[in-house]
Amino acid sequence: MKKYIYIVISTFVLSSCSTFLDIDPKASISGDNVIHDETSAQAAINGVYAGLRDYYSLNYQSIAYLSGDNVQWTGSQSLVQEFINHRVNPENATLSTTWIDIYKTINRANHVIKALQSTTSESISESVKNSVLGQAYGIRALAYFDLVRVWGGVPIITEPTENVGDNVGIARSTVEEVYNQVINDLNSAEELLPTTTNRFIFTKKTVWGIKARYYLYREDWANAKEFATRLIEDSANYELLNPYFAFFKDNVAGTRESVFELFYNVNETNPHRGQWQPQTNGGTRQWAPNQTLISLLNNPETGGSRKDLIALDNQNRWYGNLYYRSTGADPTYIIRIAELYLIRAEASAVLNDYTTAVNDLNSVRRRAGLGLKPQSNDSQTILRWLEDERRLEFALEAHRWFDLVRTRRAAEVLGITESFRLLLPIPFSQILADPILEQNPGYSS
Repeated sequence: MKKYIYIVISTFVLSSCSTFLDIDPKASISGDNVIHDETSAQAAINGVYAGLRDYYSLNYQSIAYLSGDNVQWTGSQSLVQEFINHRVNPENATLSTTWIDIYKTINRANHVIKALQSTTSESISESVKNSVLGQAYGIRALAYFDLVRVWGGVPIITEPTENVGDNVGIARSTVEEVYNQVINDLNSAEELLPTTTNRFIFTKKTVWGIKARYYLYREDWANAKEFATRLIEDSANYELLNPYFAFFKDNVAGTRESVFELFYNVNETNPHRGQWQPQTNGGTRQWAPNQTLISLLNNPETGGSRKDLIALDNQNRWYGNLYYRSTGADPTYIIRIAELYLIRAEASAVLNDYTTAVNDLNSVRRRAGLGLKPQSNDSQTILRWLEDERRLEFALEAHRWFDLVRTRRAAEVLGITESFRLLLPIPFSQILADPILEQNPGYSS
């Protein structure tokens, strides 16, 4: 059997440094006949999910948290503070690790896709083959979506990496090309996956949720509204749980609030808890709600029951309490039904369906124990209400920074005076290893 190797875009040695990635291959697949039956197919897709959990467990979300205006950094590492200051350098270690981990996940998906497309094994039923293949396409779509949101155009790699240097010389694709890759993979996944409800793995319904978000970012309002509606109307399986904290408190997981969440356990823990919880609870509290967020969540007119996202420690300091489980088995929430309501509301506001827009907004507010907004025929007013609501509904989830960038509000809200900083720099280590990669404008390499 071939040695399992992950190579991320740039992996050859220059005279001055090396960026070869010596990655632990345990969860990967490679070589001929590795997927030969349903058990090995399931093991392979589990490895792809492990990659997804890895980059969502800390680094990718930290970029979103710290680049927005809800979270402060209480630690001493200046590299982390760069995100809050919007002065991220190409040498930033969090940036580099995130890039590498997302491409590791993509490579795992590529291995599964290639293996299942070429297998002639009669030990894998058509339904299992389609399900595993569809999940791999879905995860790859999400990974490229996450890449384009941070860096813009990136290299598109759809073949599995087998050897050092396989990916050298692959230039960055355009933003449009990356988004096309995302939707093509989502379409492939949708065609293959069953229409079942599973909150921990990709099904057709998971794809619909990601498509709603995708079309929101692409400003295809009609499709965003359509795909959000598919899940909102599936009231037998999805609902806004009341009160707000019912989707995360008391060690629950996979509630009817959830469309897709990542599962962790005592053997594969989610390190979020350690970043948010105070020292008395065994954490470091290096991520903490800032004073503005604390005021908004504690204000009955804006926070409502969402105030349970934060708590006070024994030193009277506020800390985030979405991730709290002593076992480290907190889920990471990728898509909740609340997001689908707010996506449909935003799309409806732009499409001049003001009644639906305000009603969906009020559904989320009612669940949070807040007063209802009046009907309005002013789309800009409604959109501003939605911006404020998303900030608090997803206060400790990875939305705020990306919301402000996609709505072109980041400069005004965050005081960013250099527009090129709305995209982050390509990691210096990648450009050093493969000079064909061009840096984002405004950054020096």
